[in-house]
Amino acid sequence: MPGEVREVTGAGAGYDSGMVRTGLAHRGSTPQGARRHERRRRLVTWAVLLIPGIVLLLVDGYDLGRLSLWRDEAYTIDAAHRSLPQIFAMLSHTDAVNSTYYVLMHVDIAVLGTSAAALRLPSLLAMAVAAVATAATGDRLARVSRLPAPALTGMLAGLLFVAAPQVTRYAQEARSYGLVTMCATIASYLLLRAAADGRWRWWAAYGVAIALTGLFNLLAFLLVVPHAVTLWIARARQRAALTAADPQGPLQPGPGPAEQPRRAGLSVRLSRWLAVVAAAAVVTSPLLVLGFGERRQVDWLLKPGVRAINHLVVAFGGAKSLVPLVALVALAGVLGCVAARPRMPVDAATLALPWLVLPAAILLAVSQIHPVYDARYVVFSLPALALLTATGLAWLTRVVASTRVGRATGELSWVPAVLVLVVFVALVLAPQRSMRLPWSRADNLRKISAIVAASERPGDAVLYLPSNKRVFSMGYPAPFRRLRDISLALSPVAAASLIGSEVPVRTLRARFAGVHRIWVVSGRAGPHLLQHPAGEEQQAEVALLKPFHLIQRWHVQEDVLSLFGRG
Repeated sequence: MPGEVREVTGAGAGYDSGMVRTGLAHRGSTPQGARRHERRRRLVTWAVLLIPGIVLLLVDGYDLGRLSLWRDEAYTIDAAHRSLPQIFAMLSHTDAVNSTYYVLMHVDIAVLGTSAAALRLPSLLAMAVAAVATAATGDRLARVSRLPAPALTGMLAGLLFVAAPQVTRYAQEARSYGLVTMCATIASYLLLRAAADGRWRWWAAYGVAIALTGLFNLLAFLLVVPHAVTLWIARARQRAALTAADPQGPLQPGPGPAEQPRRAGLSVRLSRWLAVVAAAAVVTSPLLVLGFGERRQVDWLLKPGVRAINHLVVAFGGAKSLVPLVALVALAGVLGCVAARPRMPVDAATLALPWLVLPAAILLAVSQIHPVYDARYVVFSLPALALLTATGLAWLTRVVASTRVGRATGELSWVPAVLVLVVFVALVLAPQRSMRLPWSRADNLRKISAIVAASERPGDAVLYLPSNKRVFSMGYPAPFRRLRDISLALSPVAAASLIGSEVPVRTLRARFAGVHRIWVVSGRAGPHLLQHPAGEEQQAEVALLKPFHLIQRWHVQEDVLSLFGRG
């Protein structure tokens, strides 16, 4: 619980020593009154920390189904709408990395249906929980660093997380990134609790959270790397503190009974972390094996360069205009932790900085050999940036309060931090609005479906060019069911795949006989492909369209619908 005070040893020793001790002085004289006071204080603290989650539900939950589904969400419908045996049959050779998410969404669809709002609700709820977990983590770290108003600092971290445009994006998307972020944030909070407390129940809870993080996205299991760095730094600081307290060193013979557990706790707690991470790795290993076998699914990814790094920085910052401000405040949070004396084993810098930097850095580095990086895969690091930014604002307040003017003005020392927040809010409004506009997604499948519904005639056929564009029919499938899918051999369910299988060109040529009108569904490169087809199979398909003339063409964001008629 935020603000809980415990006497601990080992890697977390000293962690809770910075906790607020409101009401503790009264325990000796009026234990019952002190307990009541402590309960009230905890209720107030949690009420403050719940505010970011409530704000996210209200702001991002408003008109949740207004925006059209896009292609990735259509894949969610197609996969999760199947029976569980059909889902597992598909996962045995395609999209296994999303298996946990599809099973969850299978339940969601069974209960709530396939409306856009129903599909996005799990992501919304997950991001709300992540906001609360970010606030709780910020509160705990602020208490460690003895920052002013730790509950307020935690709430601020949660609200900064909510304000991030990328959080809005993935809170309103029926994919796994919101759930991954929730699990990663909870795991990071539980790491703090386990390091400070040391009991197996906290390490076991941490193990469950880190395993779920990997099950919802294998690449997010990289979170164990920054956590390892955090614990290594904590262990080094703990040893330094023990050495400073005992210049003879922890390896000298004859420590007192009280000292022995403290020294032994360093290795015990690290071994516990290794044990639970190993257990989590075992749990996720079947998914890892399947995912490695299906690695061709990410062949569409390109080797990231400077542009990819710049895109990631802007995405995390919220907008180009926000990057300098966010970077400076987050850097202030890091420097404040580095300059703090005494330095605690775990603070905002040792937890959040590795969490923010290392997952992206590892994926970017590996992608120079085999591309596996996409900005979406590191969304789970966004809470780390919110923690550093909130810590920076709290340190700014603490510095101002320590000056002569700050001591004279009291609570007015918060004014500089408030001014920074005002500038931040002014700059984030525009990117927040743009994230809620139709063109913030690559596709508008609702509009595509409406065009087909308005213009299709009995007997019309449809050709998807290339075949993976069949996903455009899965978001709002009703009008497409009235079209003859002329190239389809086996449906996605029958083929145990996401897009089904295609007939050979010879069979396709026979099917074209008697077709008078045909829809060609393609991406923005579709018109170019019709003029310059790539590969023998595509050339043969395009050749079958030669007897047809173009009736009408519609451009819908990045997608193209072309209606052809014979003669």
